[in-house]
Amino acid sequence: MKIIVQKFGGTSVSTHQRREMVADKVLDAIKRGYKPVVVVSAIGRKGDPYATDTLLSLLDNEKTYLEKREYDILMSCGEIISCVVLSEVLSKRGLKVRVLTGGQAGIVTNDNFGNAEILRIDTNRIINTINDGYIPVVAGFQGMTQSGEITTLGRGGSDITGTALGAALKADFVEIYTDVDGIMTADPRIVSNAHLIETMSYNEVFQFADQGAKVIHPRAVEYAMKSNIPVYIKNTMSNSRGTLITISRENIGRIITGITHMSSRTQISIEYDESCQNADDIFEVLANNKISIDLINVFPDYRVFTVNSKQEESVIKILEMLKIKYKVVSNCSKIAVIGNGMRGTPGIMAKILKALKERNIKVLQTADSHTTIWCLVKEEDTESAIKALHEAFDL
Repeated sequence: MKIIVQKFGGTSVSTHQRREMVADKVLDAIKRGYKPVVVVSAIGRKGDPYATDTLLSLLDNEKTYLEKREYDILMSCGEIISCVVLSEVLSKRGLKVRVLTGGQAGIVTNDNFGNAEILRIDTNRIINTINDGYIPVVAGFQGMTQSGEITTLGRGGSDITGTALGAALKADFVEIYTDVDGIMTADPRIVSNAHLIETMSYNEVFQFADQGAKVIHPRAVEYAMKSNIPVYIKNTMSNSRGTLITISRENIGRIITGITHMSSRTQISIEYDESCQNADDIFEVLANNKISIDLINVFPDYRVFTVNSKQEESVIKILEMLKIKYKVVSNCSKIAVIGNGMRGTPGIMAKILKALKERNIKVLQTADSHTTIWCLVKEEDTESAIKALHEAFDL
């Protein structure tokens, strides 16, 4: 049986016209000889009647009265509504459909409400549904504990549902449909000549997703990578080929694949001497306070790292409580230059620094891995930096 999983995001099902386009994609899959399993997100975005954020706005967000269990019950409603509304469109096209919640689809999770982890997927019901001649339409973003409690998988979790089901069903591939043609070499709103990346490795797209590009959830990439299932990022509203994510890629000679960024970063520098022993424990203290840090550089006489700007005030309070000397640079952006081809290739950092220097952009901090180089710049220099690097590497 040739199975594919087609996941459609909230914008793809936000209007009747777009839901008809979704039906076209499902019918096309059938014509190509596949048995589609459809996964859907909640309809639209905040402001649309049944979007997740709209449902949450019904509650008092100034003070939490409910436990996370109850929040998950509310948040799961959007995807279920979306499934039924889309199923009507598919039924009018002559297709037999069967709506399944995450739990009914066999997705078993732990009880970490709001950000549950999938423990296993029992595919029997989905397989039986297909064998009975129906198209399973599965509510994304949700599962069920072994004791029958509804859970959600974290924001953007419908992507996770899509690739996790693809892995469990041993699908030929997974299609993630959104409102863009695929993954671009840079944000086209910043770089006018950014173009579609036709093929990427799992590692490259994971870096894109993890560093701010909102085309696919990082955990969704992990599921696909573990099972080596090809994933296409496509546009519901066009016939673009999209971006193929796979274990191998074309353009082996390509050094840099693309550039992305993450704004709202704050740089913290800590002065260190033997009289301030608390500085040795600062990373552990921050972790205990659930403050995530990155771009970490440790030197004999100081430490430097970045945090989300929303956590800047909390970090400062901790540093002052511990009587640690510090400096803060607010309003920064982290630029990520990504490409498997940079592994073992000399001169990449030099080229990056030269390109930024020519635009009079000050680099506040750098870090690197085998496939990614990060540069911290002032937020006001973000667009100029991305354009300079896009041009320097002839993307």
